[in-house]
Amino acid sequence: MAAGSDNTAANYIQHHLQNLTFGHHPENGWSLAHSAEEASEMGFWAIHLDTMGWSIAMGVLFIWLFRKAGKAATTGVPGPLQNLVEVVFEFIELTVRGAFHGRNPVIAPLALTLFVWIFLMNALKLVPIDFAPGVFARLGIDYMKLVPTTDPNATLGMAIGVFALIIFYSIKVKGAGGFAKELSLTPFNHWSLIPFNLVMEIIGLLVKPLSLGLRLFGNMFAGEVIFILIALLPFWVSWTLSVPWAIFHILIITLQAFIFTVLTVVYLSQAHEHH
Repeated sequence: MAAGSDNTAANYIQHHLQNLTFGHHPENGWSLAHSAEEASEMGFWAIHLDTMGWSIAMGVLFIWLFRKAGKAATTGVPGPLQNLVEVVFEFIELTVRGAFHGRNPVIAPLALTLFVWIFLMNALKLVPIDFAPGVFARLGIDYMKLVPTTDPNATLGMAIGVFALIIFYSIKVKGAGGFAKELSLTPFNHWSLIPFNLVMEIIGLLVKPLSLGLRLFGNMFAGEVIFILIALLPFWVSWTLSVPWAIFHILIITLQAFIFTVLTVVYLSQAHEHH
């Protein structure tokens, strides 16, 4: 590939990996970023509008679908949507029963919400890679990343929410003193090893949200990059590779939603346990 082609390919990849960013620019004030450099200069408080918009849209779609299925539910012959919702309900129920050993009415609804919401966000990856950027370019919008879970802000945001629940239930179930004792005297139940225990347990606690968020982001981002690289190939090669990869990715998007959900349930189960 020639140098000019290399430059074009690099611009294409960078464009597709750039979020639609809104924030305060030192020179332009509050505005949309028109380049990766502008987005970087907006700093920490900049907002990825595409990540926020599509994640909210998938949340609304989830609520609408399940509400529609609930309102149309019948004891007679169920329709396709009711069948699908019942399968998902039963699947999540079995998962929670197998992984959660405490008593908490919040866990099953939380697991259902996480699984379906993450699955729907991941499923946006099956939309052709150039479709959304092309449509929004005609509307004068420079960037549009369609898949929220390819943005670490989204995956780590969900993981931090789970982490907050872990801390909340650890203190609620065990008490502040019990939780502190667990951190101080595990795994070695001796006062002289409290500093070592604290370091190990706090590191282990902090790793939980990091592993949750980064695992989901890493897998989905890698898949996005492969879709982009396939799109750079000649049309006949691109079509030959993209279809099998998209079919294979149906398994990936489901598996990643399942892993995030199961680990969340396991971590919350540990938060309900007394040592």
